[in-house]
Amino acid sequence: MLESLTLGEALAGIERGDFSADEVTAALDARIDSLDPHLNAYVHRAPAGAGAAAGIAPAGGPLCGLPFTLKDNMNLRGTPTGCASRILASYESPYDCTAAARLLAAGGRYLGKTNMDEFGMGSSNEYSAHGPVRNPWDLARAPGGSSGGAAAAVAADLALFALGSDTGGSIRQPAALCGVVGAKPTYGRVSRYGLVAFASSLDQIGPLAKDVADAARVLELIMGPDPRDATSLDAPVPRLLAAARKSARGLRVGLPEGLAVLGLDDAVAAAWEAAAAALAAQGAERVAVSLPRLRHATAAYYLLATAEASSNLARYDGVRYGLRAAGAADLDALYRRSRAEGFGPEVRRRIMLGTFALSRGYYEEYYLRAQKLRTLLARDFDQAWERCDCLLLPTTPGPAFRLGERLDDPLAMYLGDVFTLPVNLAGLPAVSVPTAVHAGLPLGMQVVGRPLDEVTVFRAAAALERAFPFRETRRRAVAAALDAGDAP
Repeated sequence: MLESLTLGEALAGIERGDFSADEVTAALDARIDSLDPHLNAYVHRAPAGAGAAAGIAPAGGPLCGLPFTLKDNMNLRGTPTGCASRILASYESPYDCTAAARLLAAGGRYLGKTNMDEFGMGSSNEYSAHGPVRNPWDLARAPGGSSGGAAAAVAADLALFALGSDTGGSIRQPAALCGVVGAKPTYGRVSRYGLVAFASSLDQIGPLAKDVADAARVLELIMGPDPRDATSLDAPVPRLLAAARKSARGLRVGLPEGLAVLGLDDAVAAAWEAAAAALAAQGAERVAVSLPRLRHATAAYYLLATAEASSNLARYDGVRYGLRAAGAADLDALYRRSRAEGFGPEVRRRIMLGTFALSRGYYEEYYLRAQKLRTLLARDFDQAWERCDCLLLPTTPGPAFRLGERLDDPLAMYLGDVFTLPVNLAGLPAVSVPTAVHAGLPLGMQVVGRPLDEVTVFRAAAALERAFPFRETRRRAVAAALDAGDAP
């Protein structure tokens, strides 16, 4: 079953001559054909047997010709990049996203684009012009978002690994709800060139993978400065795979106090305690820390992110590219009708929120205060680093919820990111690792680190994975769910 291999196992098998990258890709293609009609994880597939025009690099390099997937907001020349939105349904990429180009240069092969919440705005992958993605653990539940298609594909062995984007938790939250590993690097570690912007000061590309080692391999390949991205950091690429092989002994692990007020589910609280105890059993030191402004982070995030979204999405006007409404009497009507027909309800909601926050008379009251809170939150993290080397937090306050359960309650949907979005506001690195199962659904814990200290984050994340091996648990649970029958 070549499709069930980790990236590390596939690379080792190719090196031994047991099989080829073409055979692995063929196995994945066959599994996608069979199972993706139930999951809806893919929105575009590379043509079978296509050459370089389909993004297939010559075999060799660190990836040896093995396939990868991209979220539908990452450009790759000659492929559609629709951001799961009607307004970009006809758009075809004329250039390559830097992260994708680096995977191709490393010998990777493009397999397809994965489904997502429209323009990355959502936490359930239900806000997609292509329809919702279903969680492979339970087809009646959401996979999380906005990188829900990527998480579902990796969890169901429809991809070796995937690239997603994380603005407020969009890699780590679906990784937790689908029982895979998701990594968000320090802001600026990975170039955003070619990533369609949602909130430019928060967006970051990272991998979703079957284990911590695979996430480390992929992140090493896509990290590094890029002159085409002004926010890209000129910092050396760390040796993350080597870090993942180190012991957690001696690490000071911070446990923030007062998380119960943020709606922490009892099962998640128990899993968090078990994860902390497991790290302590491996020689880490538990340290209590305070993040007093954590409870205000959600309000600040949804002011700042929507304000940036309002600005970034202003370019989609029906004039230069994308959907153009028919029959408009004048330019103003063209703008109004194209945007009303092209954007879904959640994107329209966030554009309106952001435009309001930036409007005259409200800028200082809302947007500016949110920026000040962002600065204070970053200071809280800085003070925590004086006492610890990394933080351990739940990734989500609860397990995967049912499809449709939160569509009429946007506040409940937004609060699902309460533990992930503070990390984006502060620009910190984090890795989510599956550690437990509750009522047949996976739960994830995230390790958060200092800026540019992905080495410590991966060291602690790998220690968690050793304490809670999850691969067979995921394989059996997903197989049972997919064997149970058609999606409801």
